[in-house]
Amino acid sequence: MEKRTAKINISSAGGTASPNAKTYKLTLPNSWMTALGINDDFREMEIEFKDMQIILSRKSSIEELIAQHSNHDVRLFKYFNGKILCTTIYADFTDEKITIENHINDPVNTAFGNNDLPIWDDFLYFLQERCIPKQRAGLREYLETIGVDEFDPFEIIKKTTGRMAEDDQWIEMESMK
Repeated sequence: MEKRTAKINISSAGGTASPNAKTYKLTLPNSWMTALGINDDFREMEIEFKDMQIILSRKSSIEELIAQHSNHDVRLFKYFNGKILCTTIYADFTDEKITIENHINDPVNTAFGNNDLPIWDDFLYFLQERCIPKQRAGLREYLETIGVDEFDPFEIIKKTTGRMAEDDQWIEMESMK
């Protein structure tokens, strides 16, 4: 393990940010970035704040994710608007992590809008939003009609493909095993 000390560059955020907003930048060694496979064509990193540490990791490609987690419960969700595939979601139910791939540039029709790095809670919220509201009157009768015992977004989407009356969006689900 190689360890270095570095200074954070701090500057005013500018633009429409609040007057006291700051941006923080850190210069990383070229050898480390090369070892991670970061270059002009592949520059995406995953950033995690955990236990008072900031962890930087190279964002895995979909193929790498599946290969690394071949013994995990990984499921594929394809989010459509009509016949157009908008977002592919790879959900690792073992680690509760997701990786997405947007196929269109319109954030209105992608699964997570402008959020390119959603977390597990974002995914659960997304699925719940593609279901009948949990507090809807007549929910019990609706669940009985579609053959689901309780409010479970995964089971509801299996039955309804996440279709809602007010839009043409829907979800196709499949297991990766």
